[in-house]
Amino acid sequence: METNDFFRGKVVVVTGGTDGIGKALVEQLLGFGARVSTCGRNQDKIYQLQKVNPSSALHCMVTDVSRENDCRLFIERTCAVFGGIDVLINNAGISMRALMKETAVEVIRNVMDINFFGTVYCTRYALTSIMERKGTIVGISSIAGYRGLPGRSGYSASKFALQGWLESLRTEMIDEGVHVMWVCPGFTTSNIRQAALNKDAEAHGETSMDEEKMMPASVCAGHILHAIANRKRTLILTFTGKKTVFLSRFFPALADKLVHRFFFKEGKLIQ
Repeated sequence: METNDFFRGKVVVVTGGTDGIGKALVEQLLGFGARVSTCGRNQDKIYQLQKVNPSSALHCMVTDVSRENDCRLFIERTCAVFGGIDVLINNAGISMRALMKETAVEVIRNVMDINFFGTVYCTRYALTSIMERKGTIVGISSIAGYRGLPGRSGYSASKFALQGWLESLRTEMIDEGVHVMWVCPGFTTSNIRQAALNKDAEAHGETSMDEEKMMPASVCAGHILHAIANRKRTLILTFTGKKTVFLSRFFPALADKLVHRFFFKEGKLIQ
């Protein structure tokens, strides 16, 4: 199905819509004629998004998805404004970069609260409306949901949990006519690496990775929306991502060595 035809007139919720993939999703959905509700933790970024997209088809709300009540209010307000929800894209997320032996447990908890429980909260409160409309639930996961990555143990744990939960939900929803899918982008241009938590649960603020070599967020968003319109089960993006998933499934010992080689330079974890 043509992507723009599928989304025209539909109500789509995108969590974490002020940066990166989420922002690209919001802008493309508005261009397709969808009514979009999005959220973020930063009031200034919410304001800027509304300023650039001054449309009654866009609803924004300051929300911390790690807080259940914030998620409940966001979903309830969306339904009050637009009458219901056709598609929920759980995009809000955070990463971390630190060796486990140096990492405070708080870091793991924070990542799980946002990446996993944030998805659970929003999905649970939106589920009744989505079931009524036989809509779609999407989780933005990661290659780290298939392959544990060194220095990203909490992030990998959250994405493994997310994919297992979504797979269970997908199976539960078969008779309800609800489409459930998860997306695993490879390295994509966004601020997730700058915002990633260090061993002390503080934002890194910088990264040594070359953003110019990564997939643009707008391209990633286009692939995601096309997959939703065509009711794909999963979407794995980039050649490196597909190779990593393949090797981890069929040649796990080799994958261990290759992943270690990629993430450690001269015995030190790359940041």
